[in-house]
Amino acid sequence: MEAPTTFNTNRPAMKHEVVLIEGDGIGPEIAEAVRKVFHAAGAPIEWQKQYAGMSALERGTQVLPQETLEAMKHVRVALKGPCSTPIGKGFTSVNVSIRKTLNLYAALRPVRSLEGVKTRFDDVDLIVIRENTEGLYAGIENEVTEGVVASMKVATTKACHRIAHWAFRFATHRQRKKITCFHKANIMKMSDGLFIREARNVYHDDYPNIEYEECIIDAGCMKLVQDPKQFDILLLENLYGDVVSDLCAGLVGGLGVVPGANYGDDAACFEAVHGSAPDIAGKGVANPLAFIMSSVMMLNYLADDRRDPECSKAAAAIKAGYDACLREGKKTRDLGGELNTAEFTDELIKRLGAEAATAS
Repeated sequence: MEAPTTFNTNRPAMKHEVVLIEGDGIGPEIAEAVRKVFHAAGAPIEWQKQYAGMSALERGTQVLPQETLEAMKHVRVALKGPCSTPIGKGFTSVNVSIRKTLNLYAALRPVRSLEGVKTRFDDVDLIVIRENTEGLYAGIENEVTEGVVASMKVATTKACHRIAHWAFRFATHRQRKKITCFHKANIMKMSDGLFIREARNVYHDDYPNIEYEECIIDAGCMKLVQDPKQFDILLLENLYGDVVSDLCAGLVGGLGVVPGANYGDDAACFEAVHGSAPDIAGKGVANPLAFIMSSVMMLNYLADDRRDPECSKAAAAIKAGYDACLREGKKTRDLGGELNTAEFTDELIKRLGAEAATAS
């Protein structure tokens, strides 16, 4: 398929600074794929490279350097690859630290079926919204007595109301129909009870236009794998959201085909939701699709936040490009194809050019 590799020869004068954290393992390889695609699409982005995870430790700094945090606070938009945190050595998770420090309280995971990626279900279109700052992931643990450890599940009215309001506002903006709140309030009557109470309050007081329902989480997970089409947007507290978002990814092909983002009131971080895959790092076979999809989410965010149609234009072209690749069987090996990282990136760029030429 012959097509130009670039389409935007008149680059916009305005560029948006974005912190790029390549991460560990396959991170640098998939980050390079994003840079190449953005260059070909003429995306108006200026990268500021920073470090986190094992790559930061290897440079003699902390697992999450203060310099990285300060850059993210200043720039307010970041694209983050998979970062590894040493387990059992007293290090706080890089992801948790970023979310807490920047108050990125809303995690968003769109999950949709992709033509060309064969799974049990053909028409999944779900969005998982997860509260990002509280619950058991607050990390408050203590040894009550020898051999007895307790973890505290934190829930506040402020955070529960905030994520519920964010979810209903998002649903209204995106013209979605229904929000389902997964919970275990039949057992955790105070913490999960507070979560669903605030969701009900937001629904009744502010967003009666959106259908709202509640479901006990174990029953909800069963219903998800039976028929995901019965759900639209899922609203969950932190731990439940972490588990259910990965479960939903499995419905459409796994973590290699779903993007992720974390939002606050004035900052956002877009990320690869899969791991660093150290076993294949450096072999050039990693699938960059999920990271590219997250970068498209970032461009759409910038288009709205900065009112820049060039970001929206580049996002649409990139999405059209990877959709065309999947339809035509131009896939990496984990999705049943034969392409390596660089080959998939090149095939996407070819189709990017063709889509842009058709649209112009």
